[in-house]
Amino acid sequence: MKHRLAAVILAASVVTGTGGALAQAPQKVLRIAMTASDVPTTTGMPNNGFEGLRFLGYPIFEALVLWDLASADRPATLRPGLAESWRQDPADGRKWRFTLRQGVRFHDGTPFDADAVIWNMDRFFRDGAPQMEAAGAAIVRGRVSGMAGYRKIDDRTVEFETVRPLSYFPYLSTLFLFASPKSWEDAGRDWAKVAQSGAAGTGPFRIARFTPRQSVELERNPDYWDKANAPKLDRILLLPIPEANTRLAALRSGQVDWIEVPPSDGIPSLKQAGFKVVTNSYPHVWPWVFAAGKQGTPVADVRVRQALNYCVDREALVALLNGTAEPAVGFYNASNPLFGKPGNAYRLDPERGRALLADAGYTAQKPLKLTVGISTSGSGQMLPLPMNELVQESLREHCGVQVEFRTVEWNTLLAGLRNPPESPAWLGADALNISLVSSDPSAMARWFLAANAAPNGSNAGRWNDPGFEKAFAEVETATDPARAAAALTQAHERIVDDAPWLFIVHDLNPRAMSGKVTGFVSAQSWFQDLARVDVK
Repeated sequence: MKHRLAAVILAASVVTGTGGALAQAPQKVLRIAMTASDVPTTTGMPNNGFEGLRFLGYPIFEALVLWDLASADRPATLRPGLAESWRQDPADGRKWRFTLRQGVRFHDGTPFDADAVIWNMDRFFRDGAPQMEAAGAAIVRGRVSGMAGYRKIDDRTVEFETVRPLSYFPYLSTLFLFASPKSWEDAGRDWAKVAQSGAAGTGPFRIARFTPRQSVELERNPDYWDKANAPKLDRILLLPIPEANTRLAALRSGQVDWIEVPPSDGIPSLKQAGFKVVTNSYPHVWPWVFAAGKQGTPVADVRVRQALNYCVDREALVALLNGTAEPAVGFYNASNPLFGKPGNAYRLDPERGRALLADAGYTAQKPLKLTVGISTSGSGQMLPLPMNELVQESLREHCGVQVEFRTVEWNTLLAGLRNPPESPAWLGADALNISLVSSDPSAMARWFLAANAAPNGSNAGRWNDPGFEKAFAEVETATDPARAAAALTQAHERIVDDAPWLFIVHDLNPRAMSGKVTGFVSAQSWFQDLARVDVK
């Protein structure tokens, strides 16, 4: 692995003009080691979860609405992207109109306009469309449910319609990324061929070179429409390195400049050696997603789900991670104003956990046995193997629960998120360990709303709680922010008390980088603005 990594970086340095006689001029090149086990797909809707969106999504392919990633001091909010503005129809809350930005062009020089928007929406949502991309469509449909239609009003205006009023639709619109139709035409209308060289987007960087399973290079887009946010780097080299210690070795040896998720036991030595280790709160929760709606599983019983939440030593997890996480006792962080006042205050309380288990019929003579699907690495998965082993031991020690793991590659595990718990994609498990986003109401709807039960959406465990449904109906129709916040708080209280997940920790988004990296702002988001980053 190390020899292959060095060869990839050496080849990239020649291409980018940073090493050897072929160098034309010094270039600013940033080399990043991702946690992904493979290069995210390059067609404009990357796989590998939100890490794919972070590195092969927004830097190249943009959405009508973008995240404002300029500040580290507050949770990321929305800002205009390829749309200058948007509004909900006051007479019909199901409809939203977006006014497109003028003068934007794809990397191949073709214009971004309403026709390009409709072409891409057909790519994701219209079965039988010539440009339908099955892989990309599966990702988008898994993230966005409730679409009823879309249409072009004029060259600068498009309208979207949902099956019911969705007050949070602008958040959902961040998940439609736009690629040039010409990329598909030039590749003989073959998405597999598009992937070989990468599609054209509108973002601050464009795909320059793709080596399957090894690396992808991005280069600065000199014609980027947002001149105030023009990229400072000439090139970015992205490398999939799923093993944490291999990422660490690559950073220490100078083979890369930036690594995602350094191993926690290596953080003190990195700081001592002068590397920067950056952390920040962000909307990320690391749970076990229970198959709550599956018949025959022990976790269909709310007493079991609550009991497990009282049997985990979260502080031990935080210590294992060297302080790069904080305990999770709900979907939101406990300090979030929307957390509310649920009836259950989860903490390590073995006596209460064992009592709940006994009430559900599980004792020392008849211990609870669970199967859990986990991954070796992946987007937001932190350090899944040692973390899951500690959770396994904590449940056994404190409450006598016996846990068996089924360990697979990240994208294999991710398939479970888009399928019902009875499907083979769930690996026969009672729970899946998939780290998830908690940034806004659309995320709560995605993971918990009954209408989004897999395969229609990403409520993979098919949890269904009447109290949550009633509160969230208020969220979806609210036009007053105070009313929406009150309803969200009630919805979150139901999530905590009915416990569709085992809440374990919230990640603090650690990454390590060399001293040559400047300008990085650790936004409170799954995504980061690479256009702001520079190197000395």
